[in-house]
Amino acid sequence: MTEQELLGDCVRRLNLCGVQYMLTGSMASNAWGIPRSTHHLDFVIQLPPSQIPALTPAFSHPNYFLDEAAVRAAYEPPHQFNLIHVPSALKADFWLLRPVPFEREMFARRLKDVWFGEPLWLATAEDVILHKLLWNRITPSDRQLGDVAGVVQVQQDKLDKPYLCHWADELGVAAELEAALAGRLKPKQT
Repeated sequence: MTEQELLGDCVRRLNLCGVQYMLTGSMASNAWGIPRSTHHLDFVIQLPPSQIPALTPAFSHPNYFLDEAAVRAAYEPPHQFNLIHVPSALKADFWLLRPVPFEREMFARRLKDVWFGEPLWLATAEDVILHKLLWNRITPSDRQLGDVAGVVQVQQDKLDKPYLCHWADELGVAAELEAALAGRLKPKQT
């Protein structure tokens, strides 16, 4: 199974079980910017405890490993659990939507698209940029910076710059955003 096939299957299963979600991470930056390979998917999900019984059976299949106890534990930090596609060892990370203003705004702004014949909810280009700059602050990575530079390069004239600047100030990544918008954000080449 490829990352794209895993994405299509995860989206289909999420749509069927009715869990509200948004694709983020590298696959979202691939959609808005310059694609790169990745070995996992990132979803933000809105999952009240009452929906756990809908989510876990959606991935009840011999090819998937989803630990219900890990899903229940995600209500505590780091608010995340994994789904493993066993034959390929590909992984999907599910992050619970937290009551954090930026995360709530990001989720509210998600866009609906159709991928692989399935409706898919996707983080906006602006929110992918901001989220990746924020993650780079937490765990510095040239991949995060490269993804940001790629989204800015492809979406430059379409970006909502007042929105970006507002949230960059709030998140403490204004200098990094300014460098990205000016084309000065240069990840190291390895």
